[in-house]
Amino acid sequence: MSLNKVLLIGNVGKDPEIRHLQGGAAVATITLATSERYRDRNGETREMTEWHTVIAWRQLAELAENYIRKGSQIYVEGRIRSRSWDDQNGQKRYVTEIQADTIQLLGRRSDNPASQQGSQQPQQPRYNQPSYGQPSYGQPAPQQPAPQQPTTPMVNPADLTDDGTDDLPF
Repeated sequence: MSLNKVLLIGNVGKDPEIRHLQGGAAVATITLATSERYRDRNGETREMTEWHTVIAWRQLAELAENYIRKGSQIYVEGRIRSRSWDDQNGQKRYVTEIQADTIQLLGRRSDNPASQQGSQQPQQPRYNQPSYGQPSYGQPAPQQPAPQQPTTPMVNPADLTDDGTDDLPF
């Protein structure tokens, strides 16, 4: 058994690069920064930033094109993909990317730079990329209804009498 799963929450470093392929499919390249803060031996606060390249296809690419801008905070769920190629000089090049399955916009609507450009933004869309056995194809994730809280019946204190007998088996 194996698992290849990545969960990231970070800020977009630059506007997504969108390409439209011949068949009409769109692909977006998103640069995402995740930061970690810690204290060093001297007690000083340090920050370490890791940069990730996120690849989004089809409806996720359209989401990126319409709503994601530099500075947006997003949640990405996906898989690690590594690939290699030979460059123009014949040198072997390697890259590790995150293949996005789910992208969710985070933060308040006013925090999203795309909403400040006068566009009417729907309520924080979350889109899932299709995967094996998943019937939804880039459709918004279904909203789960909030579970109903069980109601506790009111008890009359006069009904609680202790006659010294116990109904416990031990």
